[in-house]
Amino acid sequence: MALRPSTLRQANAFGAKGPSRREIVALCASGVACGMLFSRASAAEGLILRAIPHSGEKLPTVGLGTARVFDVGNDEVRRAELEGVVSALVAGGGSVIDTSSDYGTAESVVGDLVQKLGLRQRIFVATKIPSGMDAKASRAEFERSLKRLKTERVDLLQLHNVSRANESLAQLREWRAMKLCRYVGVTSTYEHDYDAMEMIIRREKPDFVQVAYSLGEREAEKRIIPAAMEVGAGILTALPLGRSSLFRAVKDKPLPDWAKDFDASTWAQLFLKFLIANEAVTAVIPGTDKPEHMKDNLGAGRGRLPDRSEREKIVQLWQSLN
Repeated sequence: MALRPSTLRQANAFGAKGPSRREIVALCASGVACGMLFSRASAAEGLILRAIPHSGEKLPTVGLGTARVFDVGNDEVRRAELEGVVSALVAGGGSVIDTSSDYGTAESVVGDLVQKLGLRQRIFVATKIPSGMDAKASRAEFERSLKRLKTERVDLLQLHNVSRANESLAQLREWRAMKLCRYVGVTSTYEHDYDAMEMIIRREKPDFVQVAYSLGEREAEKRIIPAAMEVGAGILTALPLGRSSLFRAVKDKPLPDWAKDFDASTWAQLFLKFLIANEAVTAVIPGTDKPEHMKDNLGAGRGRLPDRSEREKIVQLWQSLN
């Protein structure tokens, strides 16, 4: 599929191993007994919404990441479970699915499932192409992503893991002008890229910034999140449940009673509410291949959120566990 005017016309037509999460959820349960925009808004009823700063469009604050967990190829059993995850996301009011051209078969799996379920108009599709590629290679990569995702347009296209301060979003903006994507962004989950990341954010003023951010990994609070806020970028939090460290730290520990003060009934909800309570965060995108975990995660986007003092209390709790 070439990125040419005929495509534009079609686009305009529609727009190391930690403890088992299952064990943690069970422990907590026992311890603490536009048509596209209209469709998404209807589905999101009950979930906390955040506005994208550059447009005012509102997104549900809990989405879905696909790194590793959606790289399942043609495995029918695993695809069936992932179909349940996508169904649970939308049924629970979510819409954001974040993937990437370099997540193995994840883009194809997302595209197949969204098409099978007839959910394209209710999904905010975010994908990424690698940074550092020349224009021809980037174009080919994006064409492949559109084909895999079975769509003529993605909602968000991101330049992935930027590491050089001279990276430009000019080509992505050209595609945005062609209506092949609605928003453009940059990502990094590596602290050693943050110098370059900050410079790119301030110069390029992207619509979105995606960065690693969790209770156990808060380096982004120092520079990346403030830079994103200054230029009016929405923020997606990659790895919001940590790099396996969060659940490992609380294994066999009951959820504190005070978590109910901000409507958290599981550890996952406490971890995610901590992030959502930062008003700069547009959406958290935890990855999962279990429908019950997707439903649990969505619970973080409902009810009350921890206030400043409660967030400090969560940090203190985390520090006491490490």
